[in-house]
Amino acid sequence: MSVPKQVCRRNALTFLGYAAVFGLVASPALFAVTEAGAQTTATPATPTAPPADAPKSGTERRQERRSGRTERRQERRTGRTERRQGRRTGRDERRDARDGTPATTTTTEQKK
Repeated sequence: MSVPKQVCRRNALTFLGYAAVFGLVASPALFAVTEAGAQTTATPATPTAPPADAPKSGTERRQERRSGRTERRQERRTGRTERRQGRRTGRDERRDARDGTPATTTTTEQKK
């Protein structure tokens, strides 16, 4: 006669985990079959869009955050460029006034 093997906690939890996963995977498949057989109305040809107040998926929220960050970053870059150009223009005007030369429309890159 063989001696029964003792079951440790790790094996028992592993078995319960597999059972739970199988139950989650198998149950939608069983429900889909029974609902499909009972359906009598035709499905619409065009898919309907979710309502505006419906909760968004994680991917949509993440994409909105990314696009928001990109817009804010671009605004910061544009602001820095404008401030830098203003400083350069002011510096050129002050230099021209100090040297007594008429103000020209040249840029800093052309004066170098």
